[in-house]
Amino acid sequence: MLTSPREAIAEPTAPAWPAYRPFEVVVQRILPLSPHLVRVTVSGDDLGVFGTTGLDQRIKLVLPLADGSLCDVGQDDPAEILAGTWYARWRALPEAARNPFRTYTVRAIRPERRELDVDMVRHDPVPGVPDGPAATWLRRASVGDRLIVIGPDARTADPTVGCDWRPGAARHVLLVGDETAAPAICSIMESLDPEITAQAFIEVPSSADIQNVVARGASRIAWLARDAGCETATGFEAVAPHGELLQRAVRAWLPRHMAELESAVRGTPEALDEVDVDVELLWDSPVDPTTGDFYAWIAGEAATVKALRRHLVSDLGVARSTVAFMGYWRRGRSEAQ
Repeated sequence: MLTSPREAIAEPTAPAWPAYRPFEVVVQRILPLSPHLVRVTVSGDDLGVFGTTGLDQRIKLVLPLADGSLCDVGQDDPAEILAGTWYARWRALPEAARNPFRTYTVRAIRPERRELDVDMVRHDPVPGVPDGPAATWLRRASVGDRLIVIGPDARTADPTVGCDWRPGAARHVLLVGDETAAPAICSIMESLDPEITAQAFIEVPSSADIQNVVARGASRIAWLARDAGCETATGFEAVAPHGELLQRAVRAWLPRHMAELESAVRGTPEALDEVDVDVELLWDSPVDPTTGDFYAWIAGEAATVKALRRHLVSDLGVARSTVAFMGYWRRGRSEAQ
């Protein structure tokens, strides 16, 4: 049987781009947004194909060593980028030669300008606890510094990899987080359909850290400043303990909105596995989009997230499939790599 020339020529197979890959970038701008929040804008030629999902999509910043050097994780090798070997190459390096990396979220990406914004928290020093790699770098960062961003490639099969925001068709959503979660919450709130009703609670160190973010439709953002103080069991504290204001705000909000939670509440509360947040991450995020009318996204310091997880699931009976709980850091402890 004869074939036509068109049938005889096989179509070229498109390369299977990895979900995450290294992008070598240079610091373009450093903009202090407030006493504790800094926007770092980086640029790089390859950012033209950086993923544009936004929301709470995670990325990693590979930070320079003290001498400003960056390790080779294949960022300049197209074959290695396609192979998705950056982490294996990083692990294979001698420990002293491994650049530290930390996890952040995309605040804004402008592929047409080859620019990426990442909002970073400038933490207050903790007595007796040395600065981590990110705090050390941010304190001395300057325009022209080289970094590596491990982030999504727009050409990958699933550009939403690294996102935990999965509200499905929910029309009522709750977002809760501290200053480390503020960039993701603000990005999500700016992207919501106006028909969705969202309430966000963001706890920040001071009133000067409150951002001018406009929520769409009937949605609202409540900023909770720790420097306003609060009453505790031992009396009034001029600076509220980390997470205290978030817990109080959420516990006060939920009883007034039980009608919105109705589709998510089970007759018998689900059992919770005990998570020791001193030794492991608390990451309890549903893989599938929510099917009901309510969805919540709670992120930040692990002990706070753990307490809210217990309250929603064990006390109120909210289904775990309708809430993303992400306790990804602990005060005084470095991020695991």
